[in-house]
Amino acid sequence: MNGSLLRLILAQISIHACMTGMRMATPLLALREGYSPAAVGVLLALFALTQVFLSLPAGRYADRHGLKRPLAISVVAASLGAGLAVIFPMYPVLCLAALLSGGASGAAIIALQRHVGREAHDKVTLRKVFSWLAIGPAVSNFLGPFMAGLLIDYAGGEAASTTGFRAAFLLMALLPLSAWLWVRTVAEHASEPTPSSPRSGTAWDMLQHHGFRRLLLMNWALSSCWDVHTFVVPILGHERGLSASVIGTILGAFAIAAAAIRVLIPLLSEHLSEWKVVLGAMVCACVLFIAYPFMPGAWSMMGCSVVLGLVLGSVQPMVMSMIHQITPAHRQGEALGLRMMAINGSSVVMPVLFGSIGTVVGVSALFWAVGAIVGSAARLPWLMGQHDLKPEHLPPQPERHCD
Repeated sequence: MNGSLLRLILAQISIHACMTGMRMATPLLALREGYSPAAVGVLLALFALTQVFLSLPAGRYADRHGLKRPLAISVVAASLGAGLAVIFPMYPVLCLAALLSGGASGAAIIALQRHVGREAHDKVTLRKVFSWLAIGPAVSNFLGPFMAGLLIDYAGGEAASTTGFRAAFLLMALLPLSAWLWVRTVAEHASEPTPSSPRSGTAWDMLQHHGFRRLLLMNWALSSCWDVHTFVVPILGHERGLSASVIGTILGAFAIAAAAIRVLIPLLSEHLSEWKVVLGAMVCACVLFIAYPFMPGAWSMMGCSVVLGLVLGSVQPMVMSMIHQITPAHRQGEALGLRMMAINGSSVVMPVLFGSIGTVVGVSALFWAVGAIVGSAARLPWLMGQHDLKPEHLPPQPERHCD
């Protein structure tokens, strides 16, 4: 890992930790003020909702302007949202802060992913850099809530005081500013010239490419595995009489395993093939989801969770590498935006759908249904490996890949 990549990872951690800290702190404040669980659910959905609508424009903006301008706008938006919550810690402002910090985090990550992908000139380097970059969200998912929680409990003299919440929001407002300090010395890449073809400018045009459609469907199936695990494991644990701390430990083991595999991938990148890793992950996820409801107790559930974390954690670097191989350089930001829009749209819709289905058919059947979905989609990475991925070195991508 070189110094430039390290600064980009630290910038990603700074701005993403702002969002994850706000996502933990704002619902706690809303609950303390007496708002209903439904209102808290709406508040949490707003963190992902902005990214559904802004990801595609943010990707196109990054294609035109590179790294620093999108990141500067994201820093301002995230700091403004958290700063407003410091001054006005009330529910409508918390909703605005959720929209601003969620959208800022998504736009910044798209710009960073695009910039990092353009620094790679072969598949091995792509796998390495995206594996290192994928460690950032794992760190910030811990760092943001941990720091916010400490301030909420101890900064105001008593736990969950208004002063404590304001201190947490103030720290979240300062974190994005450090992201700009990390990237201000990073060299920009020259913008790719945009072809004048009349078919070179629409998202629908990209979706007509077989490889890109396969990638989005594959990514959606795997993203559903993340969503259903996070959503359903607490319900399954509650049904079996497990305590909140045990359920939290099971979910934490999943997150640690997902982060650990991303540390190992750069060391093994020369021996990996993207489509083979994703194919193996989908087959393993199918088996694990079918087996999960049969796990009799906490230890067996935790073991299943760890293996599932290793399996699913290996996927994102491979998907990011494939995106940069099958899309032309001048539209890679747009492709990343489409991927993020699909993932966040799923994160908004799927928990509601999971809850409705689980109520009707039961939690076990929900696990089996998701296992069947990801298993049936396992043919997609094989098709991509046979028809869509390029040779080991990456020449400039021709425009026909988005036709």
